[in-house]
Amino acid sequence: MSLDGTRAHLSGPGDLPPLVERAARTARHLGFPHSCRPEQGRLLQALAAGAERIGETGTGCGVGLAWMVSGMRPGATAVSIERDPVRADAAAALFSGLAPEVAVECGEWPAIAAHGPFDLLVLDGGGQGKSPADPPADPVALLRPGGVLVVDDFTPSAGAPPVHEGAPDTARLHWLDHPALRTIEVPLAPDLATLLCTRRA
Repeated sequence: MSLDGTRAHLSGPGDLPPLVERAARTARHLGFPHSCRPEQGRLLQALAAGAERIGETGTGCGVGLAWMVSGMRPGATAVSIERDPVRADAAAALFSGLAPEVAVECGEWPAIAAHGPFDLLVLDGGGQGKSPADPPADPVALLRPGGVLVVDDFTPSAGAPPVHEGAPDTARLHWLDHPALRTIEVPLAPDLATLLCTRRA
């Protein structure tokens, strides 16, 4: 979830995949500013090309999912879970008829487990472990061996250990040090970084 992701999509150079643009316009219509940033979307598009089964927590209005759908290969499938019923309905309508291999469900993020394990799982609306109310997802249960987990919306770290609000960034460290994962931080912009985590075999 990015603070200005929707605006960034609609104020850029206009080279968006058509489905992404439709999702961003839906987000603007519903007053939802927190879509992923275009930098993150292009990364998701590239990662989706290598996955057969894709999952996402936090659909929003479908911008990130649209990026992934635009990169999916034939025969791949995707499911996304959104807790807000208005946004879930809007996103489901966006993909209905356009991408039958894509499903959007309304529910809390742990419902994603019923659809795994995944080759690519994007934690954008729960399971990141960034607050006490949001425990981190279990990558062993949710990913196939070699599967990729994406945890986004970090500020690039300037040292070790990474720091957030003057203290060690425990959420980031959880993923960087997870024994079942190989994790790297990927800077996407001066103010944006993503963690890419691959499940060990």
